[in-house]
Amino acid sequence: MGSNGIRDFMHTHFHHFNARETRAAAEGWVEHLNSDGKMLVTLAGAMSTAELGISLSKLIRADKVHAICCTGANLEEDIFNLVAHDEYKTIPNYRDLTAEQEAQLYKDGWNRVTDVCIPEQVMRSIDNAILEIWQQAEKDDVRKTPWGFMRDLVRDERIAQHYQADPENSWVLAAHQKNIPVWVPGWEDSTLGNSFVGYVIIDKLSKHDTVKTGTEQMHELCDWYRMQASENASVGFFQIGGGIAGDFSICAVPLLIQDAFEKDTPFWGYFCQIGDAPTSYGGYSGAVPNEKITWGKLAADTPKFMINSDASIVAPLIFEYVLDE
Repeated sequence: MGSNGIRDFMHTHFHHFNARETRAAAEGWVEHLNSDGKMLVTLAGAMSTAELGISLSKLIRADKVHAICCTGANLEEDIFNLVAHDEYKTIPNYRDLTAEQEAQLYKDGWNRVTDVCIPEQVMRSIDNAILEIWQQAEKDDVRKTPWGFMRDLVRDERIAQHYQADPENSWVLAAHQKNIPVWVPGWEDSTLGNSFVGYVIIDKLSKHDTVKTGTEQMHELCDWYRMQASENASVGFFQIGGGIAGDFSICAVPLLIQDAFEKDTPFWGYFCQIGDAPTSYGGYSGAVPNEKITWGKLAADTPKFMINSDASIVAPLIFEYVLDE
């Protein structure tokens, strides 16, 4: 499509239901930025393995995203894809696999994420590289967040030599180059988080606190939010999926208001979530935006959008719409 293709397409075709909500959310994001607002994006699910970085990286480099909160899997899998893209295996018939076929994939060193398999070998090669970084930090008595250590990893020239995907499509590299903050709650359930714990167990590392805790990351997020507020910048919240990436970061506002007693803290200035969780099941991640008003996260007049669809389809459309100036 041409430079105006996405906007023209959505204005022509997206008039009702989730399509209308998608277009409205994109328009709201543009209006928010045009009012000197900032945007925090949260990533849950397997968005990096879905190669969302192709569109998200452009958004970051264009200064349309100012902070990210993601799962540990999304942080590392962007780099896994970057250095082993050509070695991944696509399995279109993944719905038809038997348990025996799944077991064979495991034996052959493949880790499946829906229709794509990540080679176990790439995980171990990254694992070995970052172990040296953790060990040096421990020796120097330096503590960093998971994001801080990932930045050390992507600075390593040995990693750059093995790029298979276009580095312009890596959202991690884009965030590193633009120096935006990234918070990674629950990092310990990721592949590298598991590895870190394993290295402590087998005495290749001697302590856990080389990696900063979730509460320390929350403190950093609150400090960042307060800084935006002090500069009169409204902060928007664009949530992909549910889970800890969204739940963790959105709580910064009620934390500041109710627990740090900073009553003048502004609510989030824009909210959009792409998800498929039915609210009738009682899942917090599926809570409709209005429910968040009762928790002190959004104001009654905050622009709110809830898109019930596949984020791997909808998010790139919105990102391209925002970029299309």
